[in-house]
Amino acid sequence: MSMATGEYVSVHSQADTEAAALAQESAELANDYAGERHELTEIYVRRGVERGLAATVAEQLMTHDALGSHARDELGLSTTLSARPLQAALASAASFAVGAAMPLAVAALAPEAWLIESIVVVSLAALLVLGATAARVGGANPAIGAMRVTFWSALAMLVTAAVGAAVGPHI
Repeated sequence: MSMATGEYVSVHSQADTEAAALAQESAELANDYAGERHELTEIYVRRGVERGLAATVAEQLMTHDALGSHARDELGLSTTLSARPLQAALASAASFAVGAAMPLAVAALAPEAWLIESIVVVSLAALLVLGATAARVGGANPAIGAMRVTFWSALAMLVTAAVGAAVGPHI
């Protein structure tokens, strides 16, 4: 729940930022339509479109959907990529619940003498596989993805264990 809540708050802040940027852009369109058309033209020129064509494209797109054109091409926002706080929170909650199942299963099945070591080894092995899979799906090098996830996870485990050992059960 903690991760889901954090994800919700973070993504909701992003959604608020996007909404504020759209409101500002809407006000700018209302106050200086010609200036905004020029701004959109310049964006297309910087992307390599010939100035006359860029002006025509900007004019046509703004006639169709001025705010949508500026949201997409000036602000980099789109409806398909907009922040969705509830969706992010649910995905985070589900992934953390599924991710917790393996260490919990190991804790239930491993001999007590090897409990901590078993959880660490199985967790890191699972993270190695997940890192490689995520990299492969994303079109990146699976070995690099696997090592990155495993290294940083191992470091996080080490720091957590060190803090736990330093503080102890006194809190």
